[in-house]
Amino acid sequence: MDVFEAYIETIEEKEQRERLVEILLWVKETFPQLEPVFKWNQPMFTDHGTFIIGFSVSKKHIAFAPECLDGFEEKIKAAGYGHGKKLVRMPWEKPIPYDLLREFITFNIEDKKECTTFWRH
Repeated sequence: MDVFEAYIETIEEKEQRERLVEILLWVKETFPQLEPVFKWNQPMFTDHGTFIIGFSVSKKHIAFAPECLDGFEEKIKAAGYGHGKKLVRMPWEKPIPYDLLREFITFNIEDKKECTTFWRH
């Protein structure tokens, strides 16, 4: 996880920094086959060189960005989180939706198991 250290140090708010570290460690422990990488100024995880999920931090939320949100919109809404075309926004004050994260990561690992490029398309 050393690959994320410089980025993590740039997060000024201690609680936000700790929360991001908690999430990144959870991903690494839950999916040990994923490789932590830092690209496009964000921590990401890849599987056999293909993108699985990335994370970013803003003042109001932390976001996770799986490559595909298709079919998950209702689950995101039901969990009470906002989303854009390519990311889910988790406000700092809300609990981390680990079940939802697990679903996204598991889906992308399975969906991209034959993928030979970084991005799906």
